Amino acid sequence: MTTNADFTVEGIRPGKVLLVGEAMALFTAMEEGDLGAIDTFNASVAGAELNVCVGLARLGQKPVYMTKLAPDPFGDRIRAFMERNAIDTSLVTIDNTRPTGFMMKSKVSHGDPKTYYWRKGSAASTMGPEDVDAVDFDGISVVHLTGILPPLSETTLAAAHELVKQARAHGAFVSFDPNLRPAIWPSLDLMRDTLRELASQADLVLPGIGEGRELFGAETIEDTAKAFIDNGAKVAVVKDGPKGAYATNGTESVYVPGFVVDTVVDTVGAGDGFAAGTLSALLEGKSIAEAMERGCALGAIQTQFVSDNEGLPTPSELEAFKASHDRAN
Repeated sequence: MTTNADFTVEGIRPGKVLLVGEAMALFTAMEEGDLGAIDTFNASVAGAELNVCVGLARLGQKPVYMTKLAPDPFGDRIRAFMERNAIDTSLVTIDNTRPTGFMMKSKVSHGDPKTYYWRKGSAASTMGPEDVDAVDFDGISVVHLTGILPPLSETTLAAAHELVKQARAHGAFVSFDPNLRPAIWPSLDLMRDTLRELASQADLVLPGIGEGRELFGAETIEDTAKAFIDNGAKVAVVKDGPKGAYATNGTESVYVPGFVVDTVVDTVGAGDGFAAGTLSALLEGKSIAEAMERGCALGAIQTQFVSDNEGLPTPSELEAFKASHDRAN
């Protein structure tokens, strides 16, 4: 394998990006401590795929988000948020019988915050393959999926598989972020089998080292990338935390250093920022190294904000950040 050889990603073309997932209301504690004892929270909107939508839209791309919401205050907030961020809502449907999900997140000075979810039986959990079959793929060039949609219910598991099937049938580029959430899966075996299967059909897979360890027993960044390539992915981009990211297509590989920030406010959403940055650059025809550099920048920016998507930048904000921050060694 050739190292430090930048390369282009084949098969991706400009167009709309379809993302499917569950959007939730988010309540973030305004002070540190046990969530049960906190009195003041900041209300916002969250969801891995929705975060990627926001990042793409702010960088000039055209995300289309498919989800189900209830006609309740949480659903109203999410719909208004999408419209403010220029996210196509044509595939958002309303479920009058089930609620919109929500989550709570603690405030921390060090490490990752604690998160708690209320999503069982939510409107989004009723999405199924019939919803995917009804999608008009005309103009959609990329489908981005994460490992969070499949475990929400038996029907969303079927929807995830159908989404990849339809994407391939319509010639769309498939991007997949495993985004491990063991707590929401019925079993670890089902999680591993499903995520390996979905990753095997991806044109681009975006794991972290921990996901390589959990799914394939890989320990290094290179072994993680190789495992996903051997599993069937065409290009593997492995996130190495604040250090940077590594990519390979099985023949060429390149490592890109991350950006240095003085403090980390919140790590949640950094991986979604990385995905948005990487995909937006690839849609512009940039090389994998250029795309990863942008991904690293968005990931670093996102660690500076409590909200899961508030800090995602416009092009001018992105360039200002890059010009004012050093790269990791």
